[in-house]
Amino acid sequence: WVSFFHPYSLVFQGWGAGYADIVKENKLFEHYYKELGLVPDGEFDQFMEAMREPLPSTIRITGYKSHAKEILHCLKEKYFKDLQELEIEEQKIDAPQPLSWYPDEQAWHTNISRKIIRKSPLLEKFHQFLVSETESGNISRQEAVSMIPPLLLSIQPHHKILDMCAAPGSKTAQLIEMLHSDMDIPFPEGFVIANDVDNKRCYLLVHQAKRLNSPCIMVVNHDASCIPTLQVDVDGKKDVLYYDRILCDVPCSGDGTMRKNIDVWKKWTTSNSLHLHGLQLRIAVRGVEQLAVGGRMVYSTCSLNPIEDEAVIAALLEKSEGALELADCSGDLPGLKWMPGVTSWKLMTKEGQWFLDWSEVPSSRHTQIRPTMFPPKDPEKLADMHLERCMRILPHHQNTGGFFVAVLVKKAPMPWNKRYPKGTPQEAVEDPPEEKSDTKEIHFKHFSLSLLPRPPPSKKIKLFGYKEDPFVFLTEDDPVFTTIQSFYDLAPGFPKLNVLTRTHDGKKRHLYMVSKELRNVLLNNSERMKVINTGVKVWSRNSDGEEFGCAFRLAQEGIYTLQPYIRSRIIQVSVEDVKVLLTQENPFLNKLEDKAHAQAKEMVMGSIVLKYIPNPNNPAEPQCPIQLCGWRGKTSIRAFVPRNERFHYLRMLGVEVFRDKQGLGQKSKDAETEANDKMERDVEEGEDVDLENGGENLSEPQTDSGLKESSS
Repeated sequence: WVSFFHPYSLVFQGWGAGYADIVKENKLFEHYYKELGLVPDGEFDQFMEAMREPLPSTIRITGYKSHAKEILHCLKEKYFKDLQELEIEEQKIDAPQPLSWYPDEQAWHTNISRKIIRKSPLLEKFHQFLVSETESGNISRQEAVSMIPPLLLSIQPHHKILDMCAAPGSKTAQLIEMLHSDMDIPFPEGFVIANDVDNKRCYLLVHQAKRLNSPCIMVVNHDASCIPTLQVDVDGKKDVLYYDRILCDVPCSGDGTMRKNIDVWKKWTTSNSLHLHGLQLRIAVRGVEQLAVGGRMVYSTCSLNPIEDEAVIAALLEKSEGALELADCSGDLPGLKWMPGVTSWKLMTKEGQWFLDWSEVPSSRHTQIRPTMFPPKDPEKLADMHLERCMRILPHHQNTGGFFVAVLVKKAPMPWNKRYPKGTPQEAVEDPPEEKSDTKEIHFKHFSLSLLPRPPPSKKIKLFGYKEDPFVFLTEDDPVFTTIQSFYDLAPGFPKLNVLTRTHDGKKRHLYMVSKELRNVLLNNSERMKVINTGVKVWSRNSDGEEFGCAFRLAQEGIYTLQPYIRSRIIQVSVEDVKVLLTQENPFLNKLEDKAHAQAKEMVMGSIVLKYIPNPNNPAEPQCPIQLCGWRGKTSIRAFVPRNERFHYLRMLGVEVFRDKQGLGQKSKDAETEANDKMERDVEEGEDVDLENGGENLSEPQTDSGLKESSS
């Protein structure tokens, strides 16, 4: 729903003057794909027609299960119903529809244009809902086909996951959500390490991931083709970290995105695929090296070109000598239409010259064209690969972008990492995936593929980009815990060793928490990897708090992680109490209902947890737990919740919130909104966003004098 969000969306979608000079024609593209025969007979005109149409806008409901259900209920009951019978200028509006193949109606698409949304006050409210919920991390604007790879990974809460080329982060967010599928587990055993080679895009990735407030995510900055092998401590001994799941969404030519990225029409040439094939294969090889035996890796591109798709998979399978196999995922996403992978293809130069086999390629072309770009010659070997298990999504089948995805399962150690212990030649053991030097190569038939440029092994890797503050873990006897322990009455099981800060010197300003497994990774790899951000903020220093017994107040982003360990400072609130706390800046204690009022009166001043527990006997009220950070003052009480989160919780409680553009003190376009719009544009388009030190912000309450409230 890009068209709902920013004034420049028409340029993104190609409907406005920004792309007026770009003609959606590329004869070489048409000739190439018609000749390859990837599109079923009689459908090529439909295929090209779909490629020229603007891409439908899609959203995905994010967040964890019970909260996601409440958002879906709000969308269906409040907004989608109003759109069903809507007509503007005698044009009937098509209401949003769920993607048939996405589980639990958590993803929706629509063709409503920005031109229409600007003419209806009802759609203006819908617009504000989407902006607000996106910023607070409850809705993600994500292309439909981009949602497929995480679904095919079959994530469980205990899985160790690597996202190799993660920015801008929409797929990473899906992985985090799946990890936290059980909200009753504050620290899942698994984690997500999200990597990107571009330092600036890593900060965009941080911005996306931080909205999910997970202690189980780490953002790192490395070249995916030589991402370092990490170590972990297992029962007092160092061991190699192998991942249970790897997402390998590689850089590609992007011709499947022509409906969204209009400039691909004029820039497309077959050379793009030829240049990228080697990099894609190196990244995929590095991925399977770090995959645990029994683990699963999804390889995906937003390209339709077999050179970037089946050719990479075939080369990987051939070299694996049976250690890898393609999984049959035909029944995993019922409702999704896709074409089976192809077993034969040919190669074309940008001049239009075709090659059917490596033997036809003149030596002058050997630096551009590689043997791995062609299908295997041996029919039996080709049949054993089951390339038909790959999935190619064509735009005209379900009105989407173009996409390719393949799911690989690792059955045994990779042959180049295999060793045999003495006396047991039949039992292969996997050597650590090496930090390969420039001379280390993997040999394919007739061809050597250097796995690098890689630096020679050294004690400390040279890191580029912004200098990050160190991650400093606290000890169990750190003096910080003395007042925190007594003030919040932390449970005996509270993992003090998982608390960290970002400075060696001076007073600690913020305290963060990571899961036990990520702590293990951080402590054992400080010189191997460049960590951009990790952990979720749980406490912030508040100098005023010292006189009340504790210098640290609770932080809203970490409250769902921390609250299970807090045994005091908790006020149980009702739906009406939450409405008061989120709509009034400093309500007096007596504004709360009797139960909450009595609890608040018995508490000393300072930071508190405001906890709403759902009542299953009253389905009209939200059926998900709500936890808010607050402050108990001398005679009043307040909630420390960011503006968009306030709006989110109020909507869940049945309060319609609408920022009146003509409201008192509300400019039609203030500086903050301008900045938010720019951020949203950058997030959607994957642009570079420089968020200093990981996009940190304080969860301070914000008032909005233009806010209208009415109980619906």
